[in-house]
Amino acid sequence: MSVWAALIGGLAGTFVLTSLLRAATELRQTRIDLPFLLGTVVTADRQRAKLLGYVLHLVAGLLFSLVYYLGFVGLGRAGWLLGAGFGVIHGLFAITALVNVLLPAIHPRMGSSLSSVDSTALLEAPGFLMLNYGRATPIVTLIAHVLYGAIVGGFVSLAT
Repeated sequence: MSVWAALIGGLAGTFVLTSLLRAATELRQTRIDLPFLLGTVVTADRQRAKLLGYVLHLVAGLLFSLVYYLGFVGLGRAGWLLGAGFGVIHGLFAITALVNVLLPAIHPRMGSSLSSVDSTALLEAPGFLMLNYGRATPIVTLIAHVLYGAIVGGFVSLAT
């Protein structure tokens, strides 16, 4: 199995995942903007946050592809279906623990259920399954992560 195939799959998968979420936002199915969410961790400048967020999201996509790769190596096999299964786990992690536990703990500009009325959070807290960003958000996010996983798994299996 090739780590380079995993990285190329991660690059392609991140592009698809980000594009799908962006399309869902433009079609008013969700209000989630993961690059903006990530970018505002490091800057309050909304324009700069978008650009930095896309870079951070790309880096995260590459890092997650390495985690997937380790999973494939550990299991001794890879494929688009196994990758999609990893994507389900990844997506469930993203819509639960990542955005509701880990991200608010480090995000200086995200509101929470503990924020005071007079605080000036830049971002609304995601809420349970990210439902504060729209009813379709968990579904769209999960589908996007399943596609990401399938792409990474597919690239790795093609290189073996």
